[in-house]
Amino acid sequence: MAFERAIINGNIVTGNESYLANIYIKDGKIALISKEVLEADEVTDASGKTVMSGFIDTHVHSRDGIHGAYQKEDFSYSTKAAAAGGITTIFEMPNCNPAIYNVEMLESFIECVSKKAYVDYCVWGIALGEVNEHALDDLAKAGVVGFKYFWGYAVDKKNYQLIYNYKEGADDIAPPMHRGQIRDMFQSVAKTGKLLGIHAEDFEIIRHESKKVLAQSGRTYADLLKMRPAICETTIIQSAIAYAHECGLRLHIHHLSVGDSVDIIRQAQKQGKSVTAETCPHYLELSAEEHGDTLGAYMKWFPLVREKFNQAPLWEGLRDGTIAHVSSDHAPHTAEEKQKGLFDSPSGNAGVETLGLLMINAVSEGKITENQLAKLLSENPAKLYGLYPQKGSLEIGTDADLVIIDFDHEYEFKQENIHSKVKLSPFNGRKLKGKPVETILRGKTIMKDSEIIGEAGGRFIKV
Repeated sequence: MAFERAIINGNIVTGNESYLANIYIKDGKIALISKEVLEADEVTDASGKTVMSGFIDTHVHSRDGIHGAYQKEDFSYSTKAAAAGGITTIFEMPNCNPAIYNVEMLESFIECVSKKAYVDYCVWGIALGEVNEHALDDLAKAGVVGFKYFWGYAVDKKNYQLIYNYKEGADDIAPPMHRGQIRDMFQSVAKTGKLLGIHAEDFEIIRHESKKVLAQSGRTYADLLKMRPAICETTIIQSAIAYAHECGLRLHIHHLSVGDSVDIIRQAQKQGKSVTAETCPHYLELSAEEHGDTLGAYMKWFPLVREKFNQAPLWEGLRDGTIAHVSSDHAPHTAEEKQKGLFDSPSGNAGVETLGLLMINAVSEGKITENQLAKLLSENPAKLYGLYPQKGSLEIGTDADLVIIDFDHEYEFKQENIHSKVKLSPFNGRKLKGKPVETILRGKTIMKDSEIIGEAGGRFIKV
């Protein structure tokens, strides 16, 4: 057999194994893994470096679509940033413009971004209750990776955009669903066989606590935490687990931020309930005490980055498998928007490029092992969403999506070098160890030494 490419002398790392070997590639697939040295048209020497299956980021807001917020980001920028961080597949969130609420909008989005994609991509569908209940089955058949429900948000009936600051009585606005409607929606999604991911925040509590804080002219990060207390997350997770278990739904909790949430999910899993979760690097590496007043709006995500004591349970949840994987919740905004201040700026920041960088650094710091990294950023998300083994594995015949990592590389992360359109990151100036030096998509290098190589060649992955 004539091989098109060989990655030789690398330390091959999967979720369960580590060994020295050569990877041989043909027709964009892994054709052979062997210690034998064989001929290939192109040879990459990975001596002293680690080779893993390409990373997967399941939570990305690229701001694209027919009416995209292109001043913040687009699919070209977000997927280049993904490639720079060792990611070969992203999952695009459905609250783009127009939102992915039916098959027509899914096809429109794919047409809009198909020529911009530097990595492969899946797309979430949005669950809006009665607003698009009739469209869920067709979306599932069209290949969305799952459905996302933004718990507590209102919806603009004209364009299906989320309303973040709902006021009662507003025209053409579907108010946040009450719990009876949410239960019905869970049942509708369950019938499709797809997973339902939720943004777990109780907006009734948030509205109530916000009135109290604002009445006292609170403007600090500590005040922001009072407005969105930890119980907002834990109570929603408990309710969602109960609804999902009742109707046989696969439930997934997005961007876990509260330490107590880990034990709630762990206990539910022990009881045989179908619930999984993800967390994000900002919850693992930033804290209210250390960074709230210095970074302010530049580390504002919803859910909020919380007190440092939440980090230990989150890390333990990653190590023991309670939390399935780590995602970025990449959601950039312009510098002008972030400069409006802590309370007036929108939530979200660039994160798709730093996801891999920070988790590799966590290996260097001894927080997780190389094998756990392979599980958390590759194998587990691929298995959870039905992509495995085509993605997330190093099995013969699967896509040759690879990331080559130099775990000895020490550097200072600088936000001006990121590939996203807006050059802002709460991790600016962070000293890191370990870095992706090459990203390979279906056998072709798309990033080398932080530079993007070649043309956009990413594909839509139907699940």
